[in-house]
Amino acid sequence: MSFIFSTPFFLLLSANDNPLAVCMNIITLCRKIWPFVFPYRKLVILTLTLTLVSSLTAQVNAIVLDRTVDAINALVGSGDFAWSKAVRILTVISIVLLGKEILSALITFAQRYFGERMRIFVSKDLAQTVIEKVLTFRMAFFSAGDNETGKLQTRIDQGVSSLSRTVQNFFIDLLPLFTSALLALILMFAANVYVGLVALCIVPVYFYITYRQARRLKGWRREMRRHLETKSHGIMSIIESINVIKSFNREDIEAQKQLDIQNQVTSNQMQTRSVSFYYDGVKSFVRQVGTVLVIILTAYLVLIGYPGMSIGKIMYHVMLFSNVVAPITQLQRIFDDINDALIYAEGFFSILDSDKDVEPSGEYRQEPVTGNFEIKHVDFTYPNGTKALHDINMRIESGKITAFVGLSGAGKSTIVNLLDKFYEPDCGEITLDGVRLQDYDTRFLREHIGIVLQKNHIFDGSIEENIRYGNPGATHEEVIEAAKKAYIYDQVMELPKQFDSKADQLSGGQQQRIAIARLFLKNPPIIFLDEPTASLDAIATEQIKNSIDAIKRNRTVIIISHSISQIIDADVVYALKEGRVEQSGDPDEIYKKGGIYKDIIDASARSLNIEKIARTIGGE
Repeated sequence: MSFIFSTPFFLLLSANDNPLAVCMNIITLCRKIWPFVFPYRKLVILTLTLTLVSSLTAQVNAIVLDRTVDAINALVGSGDFAWSKAVRILTVISIVLLGKEILSALITFAQRYFGERMRIFVSKDLAQTVIEKVLTFRMAFFSAGDNETGKLQTRIDQGVSSLSRTVQNFFIDLLPLFTSALLALILMFAANVYVGLVALCIVPVYFYITYRQARRLKGWRREMRRHLETKSHGIMSIIESINVIKSFNREDIEAQKQLDIQNQVTSNQMQTRSVSFYYDGVKSFVRQVGTVLVIILTAYLVLIGYPGMSIGKIMYHVMLFSNVVAPITQLQRIFDDINDALIYAEGFFSILDSDKDVEPSGEYRQEPVTGNFEIKHVDFTYPNGTKALHDINMRIESGKITAFVGLSGAGKSTIVNLLDKFYEPDCGEITLDGVRLQDYDTRFLREHIGIVLQKNHIFDGSIEENIRYGNPGATHEEVIEAAKKAYIYDQVMELPKQFDSKADQLSGGQQQRIAIARLFLKNPPIIFLDEPTASLDAIATEQIKNSIDAIKRNRTVIIISHSISQIIDADVVYALKEGRVEQSGDPDEIYKKGGIYKDIIDASARSLNIEKIARTIGGE
């Protein structure tokens, strides 16, 4: 066993070709997994006990065969052969071996059951822990290129899978094999030191070959991980944009992109397999050489009449050597899994151990929140390097409607993201009711803010569950009232299952109303509206506008909209261009001065063909 935990073995399982990766080796891996295994230490002790018993029973065949061959040889060579004696020998052998097999089967079942139970529990805890960790991360983490949805999902799934396999390999596969091998080696030394030395010499040779194999495969395995993440993200991207792909007849282009990725994966797999097969052949040859040497040496010692050596010892040592090298037949698979775990653990624990990505939170929780924001000299740059805001100065007063207008990319939504603490500014300061935003408890702050976006996420679940997301403690009656205010109630009642219907089966406009119903149910003092009626028809827009107008009263409202009807209701307008505030003040006064605000209003009026609409209405 000392060879197993020697320096080459740890070198075999150490990896850090990628300077950005977590430095991961078998010691680090075990240290990081142990907190997840520790709660199930009773299962560990039970599994280890069963492993020891199983290892002892594994040596029974060799001992029985040794005694049987010598007993039969003595019976035949004595000249006093009797079937009664032969039957007695065979009966004892049958009872011992069958009893051993029954006991071994029971032990194996218990060992695998409790080991698998531990693996499943550890897998559950790993998955839950990383999910809870991800939920604490700031938005900048999800905006990074390496953390795209498909890549992040693959990193988590593969990490949980490979780490739980490591627990299984160690407690169910690896530990029993090496315990059995150690006991077999001890028995070989006890029977004959020379034969034991021959068996012992084969072990480091095999580990050296395995070490060389792992070193060759390490870089390709990490490359395979990147390919799999890219592949997973590509598939998700196709599914999410399938309507665009089909509308432009770009199926061939997308298929070719995936084919390129598949070719990279295939090439990587073929390189990995060819190296593995080469080294497997070398190891198989070494194992067979060891077997031949044991047979020749044992036979030679029998022939020269070495003390304690008999014909039975030939079979005895061959079977014990088979138990010594038994791990060899499975060791490469286990090493493959462990090396995969080392590679995937880098990405998995880089998520779990990341503190810099955790969303910051202060401790300030003072009621009531009135909603007076002040932004002073704020700059902001997205994680991808895009400078979105330049020296922003704003006053957003409670009880007033503040509108952000500007062309796409002007920075309107970015300001809303900063006010909700999704991101932190590069410089400058944002205050709410005179207190720095960074000093607020983040959960407390967001409990007092309601957001309706242009495209809102609908969760897997019923309509009622999706509306209640705005206030998990709301009653059914309150959910109904919110649905009525969002003008979705009548449409819901026409569905076969009404509020128990699946929310993701609704149309885009209906889903938008569900999101607005959430806002009514939450009833916060601060409201951010980012194109809230963009996906609604004209009648629905008017209905929702009336409802939003009602909820706006006595609240801090920030609205981003290209709709003239939404903008002209504002008390204050901030016109932005390329991340800078170009104009601000009363909408009518700004319009009269000309500039970007007037250009946007005039362009909106022309796009709506207001003059013709006015003539049409006047003609009636």
